[in-house]
Amino acid sequence: MSDQDIYADIRPYNDDEVAPAIERLIADDEFIQAILHYRFPHLAGPFGWLLSPLVKFALKRRWARLTTVQAVQRQVAAFMDRMIAKSTNNITTSGGEHLQPGKAYLFVSNHRDIAMDPALVNWCLHQYGLDTVRIAIGDNLLRKACATELMKLNKSFIVKRGAKGPREILKNLSHLSAYIKHSLEQQQSVWIAQKEGRAKDGNDATEAAILKMFYMEGKKRGEQFKDYLQSLNIVPVCLSYEYDPCDIDKINELWQKQTQGSYQKSEFEDIDSIIKGIVGFKGRVHVAFGQPLTDIPSEPEQLAALIDHNIWQQYRLYPINYLAAGMQHHSVDEHIVEIWQQRLQALPPGAMPLLCQLYAAPLLKQQAEAAKNCTI
Repeated sequence: MSDQDIYADIRPYNDDEVAPAIERLIADDEFIQAILHYRFPHLAGPFGWLLSPLVKFALKRRWARLTTVQAVQRQVAAFMDRMIAKSTNNITTSGGEHLQPGKAYLFVSNHRDIAMDPALVNWCLHQYGLDTVRIAIGDNLLRKACATELMKLNKSFIVKRGAKGPREILKNLSHLSAYIKHSLEQQQSVWIAQKEGRAKDGNDATEAAILKMFYMEGKKRGEQFKDYLQSLNIVPVCLSYEYDPCDIDKINELWQKQTQGSYQKSEFEDIDSIIKGIVGFKGRVHVAFGQPLTDIPSEPEQLAALIDHNIWQQYRLYPINYLAAGMQHHSVDEHIVEIWQQRLQALPPGAMPLLCQLYAAPLLKQQAEAAKNCTI
C-alpha cells in the first residue's frame, strides 16, 4: 500500500489484495460457520467440526483462480445467474442505450434491498457489455470482518456512518465526496442509494443531503453546484420488484416504531435481511436506467426532485401494486390475490395499511405525477 493511497480506509480491494483477502476469508471460522448455517442448517450444529474442513477445502479449490478483481466479478456474475434463475420469474431492463462504453456514471438509485439493488444494476450492466460499478455501502453492515472482506472484494467502498462529533462527520463526508469524484475520473462508475437506508414505506425519495455530499469536493475545487454535479454524469436508476422478500420484516419494524416508539435491531438482522433479499422470491424484476441528467438545477432540493421524477416515472407496475391500492387490474388473478392475503395475514391487523402503502406507493406516485402534468 503506497504512501499516496489516501483512500485505503474506504476503497475496494485492488488486484494485488484479492488473493490475501480470500485467504483471510477461508481462515475465518465465523465465515465458515455462517456458510454451514445457511447451506446445511440441520447439520451445522452437531457436525460443524466435521463439515468445516470440507467447506474450507472446497472454497480453496473453487477460489484458487481468483487473483484479480475482474475474476471475482466473473464469479459474482455466475452466482447472480444461478440466483436469478431460482428467485425470480424474469428480469427485464431498459435504458441501456443511454449509456456509453468507456464512460463513467454516478448511478443514483432507489433503495429497496440491501444487496440486490446494486447487484442487479451490475448484472444488467454486464448484460449490456459495460463495466460494473463501485458500490457505496454503509459501515453499519460491516460489523463482521468477513462481511468487510466480501464487500471490498466485490468493488464496494465504505460510507462511514459511525462518526461521533460534527468535525469527524464533516471529514468523513468530504473524504467520501473526493473518493466518488476520484473513481469517476478513473473511469470507474459508482452506485449509491438515493437516501440512507431502504425505503421501508415504499416512498422512494432522494435526500438533498446526499447531493450536498457529492458537491463537497466541487466546493473545495471552487466550482459551482450546477457545473460540478453536471460533471458527475448522474444517471437515475429505478428498480421495481414484483415481490419484496423482506416486506413483512420492514412492516413489522415500522409497526413497532409506530406502536412502541422505537425498534431495536437484533445482532444479525442486517445479515439476515441480506440473505433473505438474495434467496427470497422476487417474482418479476425490472431495472430501468434513466438518461444521464444534462440540465442540472442550481439547488440540491431541485435536483433531488428531478431525480425523484425520473425514478418514479420509470417504475414498472405489477398487479400487486393495484391490489394494494384497492384498484382493479386485468391481470389480478386468484393466485396473486392469495399471495397478497397470505402477506396481510402475516401481520398484526393494525399494520396491514402499512403493507398496502409499501406496494401501492409507486402506483399512487405515478398517478399523482400524471395528474400534475395534465394540469400544467
